[in-house]
Amino acid sequence: MPPIRAILFDFDGLIVDTESVGYHTWRQLYAEHGHELAVETYAQAIGTEFNDLYDPRRDLDALMGRALSWPALEVKRLEHERELRKTLNTLPGVVDRLTEARELGLPCAVASSSPLSWVGNWIEQLGLRQHFHHLTTVDDTGKVKPDPSLFLHAASRLGVHPHEVLVFEDSLNGLRAARAAEMRCIVVPGPMTQHLDFEGALQRVGSLAEVSLRELVG
Repeated sequence: MPPIRAILFDFDGLIVDTESVGYHTWRQLYAEHGHELAVETYAQAIGTEFNDLYDPRRDLDALMGRALSWPALEVKRLEHERELRKTLNTLPGVVDRLTEARELGLPCAVASSSPLSWVGNWIEQLGLRQHFHHLTTVDDTGKVKPDPSLFLHAASRLGVHPHEVLVFEDSLNGLRAARAAEMRCIVVPGPMTQHLDFEGALQRVGSLAEVSLRELVG
């Protein structure tokens, strides 16, 4: 197996738990309309984007039997989400792993299905920008996970072969993208994804605090 020469980090749910916040606001919106939104249902969109497979707006419209007034509902939901995001910080072990990677001479990049405006603002707000050589987002590739393009683009920017990359992910779509890119992947499930089976992952851990890059690099 080739040595690890670079690290790719997912963003949402891996560096900061924006995904639970998003789910909470959607769950409340469903409840206000007399319906429940199961974690297992919402998890279909974790690590990717709302699409033909799953869109909570389309799903709620179907449950209600009519098209809701989404512009007004989205304004209210996003206001709620902004308030909840104010309490968020980096997840356990993130800064330690970034620091360890720098000490080991392993370049790091973000590879996220979210847009740069979202990822970049968060990375700056969290004070993490100096740790990343590049922020790869959907703006770079036009494709989201489980398509491997984000990971392949990030590896190319770092100047390494896909086989030399270690990916940290929290979602099934992310794991599928890493495997399609032929990269090793350690999965750190969050509250939205802990019920899923991550077969094919190099490891499954409770948090990045449990990972030792020194042991993995050898």
